[in-house]
Amino acid sequence: MVAVLVREVCGGTWLDVKGVEHPVTLDDVLVVTPYNRQVARLLAKLPVGARVGTVDKFQGQQAPVVIYSTASSSADDAPRGIDFLYDLHRLNVAVSRAKALTAIVASPDLLDAEVHTPEQLRAVNALCHYVEEATGSGHLLPRNRASAI
Repeated sequence: MVAVLVREVCGGTWLDVKGVEHPVTLDDVLVVTPYNRQVARLLAKLPVGARVGTVDKFQGQQAPVVIYSTASSSADDAPRGIDFLYDLHRLNVAVSRAKALTAIVASPDLLDAEVHTPEQLRAVNALCHYVEEATGSGHLLPRNRASAI
């Protein structure tokens, strides 16, 4: 799904804060994921020159388009647990890097996580909030197309 999104946005255009239209190139796209192993997998699937990394790599950087790949099918499958995958700081940094468009690629099962602490509840709720906002604005892709939020 990430490769499809990268292909679809490249060649499109985006408007900057002054309303000036710019073409979207591969340089204009950041692909962010929580896990180093997912970085390697994405680099193997994306065009040479794709900007892929963890949240830590892109701290302080921005791009017109950011694609955030959660890389886990469910909270139970998260290699480093709920606290890492749903970390509020990580999610905020990932989605706030975009100047024009943020896409979150995630399994719908991530919205139904069993939590054990108030902090985990807040973190899972933050992802749910993004989904609600995307759904309300009509920007959620149909489930049969992919789970890109």
